[in-house]
Amino acid sequence: MKIRFGVGLGAETPPGELSGIVDRLEAAGVDSVWFSEQVYSDAVDPFIGMAHALSRTSSLKAGTSVAVLPGRHPVLVAKQIASLAALAPKRVLPVFGLRPARRTEWALFDVPAGARAAVFDESLRLLRSALSGGGDFTGEFWKLDDVRPGPVPPRVDLWLGGSAPAALERIGRFADGWLGSFLSPTDARDARLTIEAAAASAGREIEDDHYGMSLILSENGITPELAAAARARRPDTPPSEVIAGSWPELHRLIDGHLAAGLTKFVIYHRGDASFDAFLDRFVSELVPRQN
Repeated sequence: MKIRFGVGLGAETPPGELSGIVDRLEAAGVDSVWFSEQVYSDAVDPFIGMAHALSRTSSLKAGTSVAVLPGRHPVLVAKQIASLAALAPKRVLPVFGLRPARRTEWALFDVPAGARAAVFDESLRLLRSALSGGGDFTGEFWKLDDVRPGPVPPRVDLWLGGSAPAALERIGRFADGWLGSFLSPTDARDARLTIEAAAASAGREIEDDHYGMSLILSENGITPELAAAARARRPDTPPSEVIAGSWPELHRLIDGHLAAGLTKFVIYHRGDASFDAFLDRFVSELVPRQN
C-alpha cells in the first residue's frame, strides 16, 4: 500500500505567501498540499487554493481538508472538480464534510432545517452522477433534467471526513476514502472497521490504501489551547494520542495509525519554527517514509 504524506495549510497561512509555499512543496517533492474550509479567516477558499497550486505545479497534488458539501449545489461543485481534473489529471483530491468546524460559519452553508444529513447523502449521489456523465436526476431536494457539467473527467475519488457513527456509515455507503482527524490510532482502527462493514452492507468496497488521518505537529509541545481543543473533540482521549508534541511523537502516532491500516497523512504545523524550517524537517523526516 502506498504511504504518503502531505502538508496541510490552516487559517494562519496568508494568501500572499501561498505561491512561495506551493513552489517550495513542489521543489521538495512533497506529495500533496491541503486547504481547509475556514471562511472567517485569512485562508484562501479551498477550491481557489487548489486551482492556484495545481496551476503552478506539475506533480504536487492538491486537496480539501475538508470542504463542506451540504449548502453548495452539487452540480456546480462537480463542474469545479471536473475542470480541475481536466487541467491537472490525477492530482485533485476532494474531501467533503457535513458542516464547518467553526460553529460561527454553520449558517453560511444553509440547508432545510433538520435535513443536513439527508442533503449530504443526496448531494453525494448527485455529485457522483454529474461527474460520471450526468443525465436526469430525481431526488428529494433536486429534480434536474439533462445534467451535463462538461466532458466526463478522469476518475476522481471522493473522500469524506468525519468520525461520528452516522458519518462512518455514510463513508461506507458513498465514499471512495476517509480522512479522519482528532482520533487516536485505536479509535482510527475501530472507525476503519466500521466503514468497511458499512461498505460491505452496501455491496461496496473501499480500497485498502484509501484511509487517512490529519495530524497536528506542535513542535514545542502541546499547548494548552491545542490540549483544550483535543479534549473538546475527544474528552476521553489524552491529547497526546491525537496531537504530536514533537517529531518523535509524530512518528509514534504515524506508526500507530499505520498499524491500524491507515496510509495517507496530512500534517499541520504549529510552533515557533518558520514554514521553511518545518518543510526542511518534513522532507528529511517524512518523505523517506513514503514507498
